Amino acid sequence: MARHIRKGDLVMVITGKSRHGRSNVGKVLRVIPGKTCDQDRVLVEGMNICRKHVRPSQENQKGGIIEKEQSIHISNVMPVVDGKPTRVRFENRADGSKVRLAVRGGGQIGIELKKAKK
Repeated sequence: MARHIRKGDLVMVITGKSRHGRSNVGKVLRVIPGKTCDQDRVLVEGMNICRKHVRPSQENQKGGIIEKEQSIHISNVMPVVDGKPTRVRFENRADGSKVRLAVRGGGQIGIELKKAKK
């Protein structure tokens, strides 16, 4: 099944602790597919920040506390078009290409998912 979120999309967090904050909009850094659709997750820039205590190592000589992004379930984010969240519709075009369309406004989101057959 095609996912409504892809790497590089601008998304809004609609549920969870990152929903209320300075900005609940961020760029998708990585999509983490699971074994089932219930386990699909995304890594969003600046969202779901956690603090982690790390020991001194070769890479981090001082150690200490670092802040890093944790993954969010894919159902808790929505793509943003013109500053507002929107649902996604998939459409197969006459030339054989498949695209993602925003339900709000009807504009194309990102690039084609499947190229047209030649």
